Amino acid sequence: MLKIAVCVSGGGTNLQAIIDRIADGSIENTRIVRVISNKDKAYALERAKAAGIDAVAVTRTAYPEKADFNAALLKAIDEAEPDLVVLAGFLVVLDPEIIRKYKGRIINIHPSLIPSFCGAGMYGLKVHEAALARGVKVTGATVHFVDEGTDTGPIIMQKAVNVEDGDTAEILQKRVMEQAEWKILPAVIDGIAKGKITLG
Repeated sequence: MLKIAVCVSGGGTNLQAIIDRIADGSIENTRIVRVISNKDKAYALERAKAAGIDAVAVTRTAYPEKADFNAALLKAIDEAEPDLVVLAGFLVVLDPEIIRKYKGRIINIHPSLIPSFCGAGMYGLKVHEAALARGVKVTGATVHFVDEGTDTGPIIMQKAVNVEDGDTAEILQKRVMEQAEWKILPAVIDGIAKGKITLG
């Protein structure tokens, strides 16, 4: 049984995709042992509670010192004893100590085809705004292992999504989620659970 901890900052649509795919059997032999958010009002926490999943908030405001926040976040992960940490829209740069401790056992979903539109400051709608501003015809999403850089870890899976005339950042974001993110993140987790994708 693959035990996963899912870290989220917002609405938790990718979290919901994982919950749903575990429920319908698309992701096999996997259990979400904890959902962790850096926002105590994140709707993702409500999604977790509705699914009967342990959910905790570790907020930056509760820990004025960054080192204390990092230690609390690591403690929240350690307590769940996960085999895999899934960053599903988690807008926190992980402390190197966390990355080292869970080396090769942290994956992230990013809403572009890395190496395009990624790195520091590229998250959420900003990614789609940048893609539209550049005029690309194809974008997509990437699941990758997390290393100490920003969106620089080894790529596991990508899926392309067409950019259409008249797209706004919001419309494009929704299409990328529906056609790419909600498909490849569950697929990667299932692949890891089945031993088809090996942790780095």
